[in-house]
Amino acid sequence: MSDNAYFKQYNVRLKDFPDILNVDQLCEVLGISTKTGYKLLSNGTIAALKVGRMYRIPKVHVLTYLRILNTASKV
Repeated sequence: MSDNAYFKQYNVRLKDFPDILNVDQLCEVLGISTKTGYKLLSNGTIAALKVGRMYRIPKVHVLTYLRILNTASKV
């Protein structure tokens, strides 16, 4: 994904969200179920911080995940 496409993903998907997302916000951005969101976090597919029992996901980790998906789909 080029830098231009990277910023386009940011503007389209993440512009209106805070810098640190919770699981519900992550699922809304990616259009996935909560169960799938927790799977992605628990197996380390999307890097996150765990504060107590709650996940906190920086936007940059979501963009990294989208970049990996985009690269994998081109192969």
